Amino acid sequence: MLTRAEAEARESQLLAPYACLSAKSRGRANKEEEHEYRTAYVRDRDRIIHSSAFRRLEYKTQVFVYHEGDYYRTRLTHTLEVAQIARIIARALNINEDLCEAIALSHDIGHPPFGHSGEEAMNKMMKEHGGFEHNVHALRIIDHIEHRYHGFRGINLTWEVREAVAKHSKMADHPTLADFRGCPHPSVEAQVTDAADSIAYVSHDLDDGLKSGLINTSMLEEVEIWRDSRKLAEASGALPPDMARYQIIRNIIGAQVGDLVRQTEQNIQRLSITTPDDARNAGEQTADFSKGMARQRDELRQFLRSRMYKHNKVIRMEEKAYRVVEELFRAYEKRPELLPEHVFRNAKQVGQYQLICDYVAGMTDRYALQDHSNLFDPMVKG
Repeated sequence: MLTRAEAEARESQLLAPYACLSAKSRGRANKEEEHEYRTAYVRDRDRIIHSSAFRRLEYKTQVFVYHEGDYYRTRLTHTLEVAQIARIIARALNINEDLCEAIALSHDIGHPPFGHSGEEAMNKMMKEHGGFEHNVHALRIIDHIEHRYHGFRGINLTWEVREAVAKHSKMADHPTLADFRGCPHPSVEAQVTDAADSIAYVSHDLDDGLKSGLINTSMLEEVEIWRDSRKLAEASGALPPDMARYQIIRNIIGAQVGDLVRQTEQNIQRLSITTPDDARNAGEQTADFSKGMARQRDELRQFLRSRMYKHNKVIRMEEKAYRVVEELFRAYEKRPELLPEHVFRNAKQVGQYQLICDYVAGMTDRYALQDHSNLFDPMVKG
């Protein structure tokens, strides 16, 4: 059996000097004995996978609401794709794969139902009570909402995973993030996973957009990275349309991953990154794309923004989703006793608005739609 101590020693011998080592983690908020054969970051990954918030990602929106088709990506499938891409990059850069995977698996657990439209509705309803942002809420899930251990709340993840979630937040002044303000950047592992998230959602939203018919390959000829990837796919000969689309998307992902690895290696040398804290305190991001790839990615994102995310079908669904979340929140705000009894009993301890926020944000798309129907449709028993 490979013991934890042996696994930690292997990390120390094999990983790059700027990688985060499990044995040198800044630890957990609540002291626990180390595991016999799992390192700290492996335990983090396992705890996330077994959390309720992670399982609910299966029925939370990426772009298309779950009932629009079984073949579109959900938050769960997107999260698994981010973890896969992050591990590939981590291995190429010789940094901690387990930490990257733990960060990837936790990066979306704070999302409310219906993606960004749901988040906008939640932020509006919580405006006078601290606002709402999915990364801040993810930390609340990690530190408080998930309750699985005797003696403390939360799942007690390491500081490094929590740092990655906190540094991804747009609410830098939120009191929840106070422990992570010492450095301008997170670890290289966190930066790599953030880039992997961006690679995954841009490439796979493109794939889902083509499957849905909202966009087509003719439109994409105006996008440089699509043209380059199509020519590369065609070099192997004529392919059936579905296979051609897959190969082009594959090439788009590969181009971004390869560029990120090469540019990050150059940045590590140029910025003299020799420890994890060097990356945290550097004057710029360590893990980044080249200027040429950044330009191509911006062009692709702008295409998706104008041709897909602003498509009539997507906007109509987002508007309906926004109203579902807003109306659910207002109903519980007006009459908190409508909440399930096991939730309502915590009103005094948590506070009415935070209680409603936690409950609504924790819903899947389909549960939110069903709960809305139960509350507002007189023909439904609920």
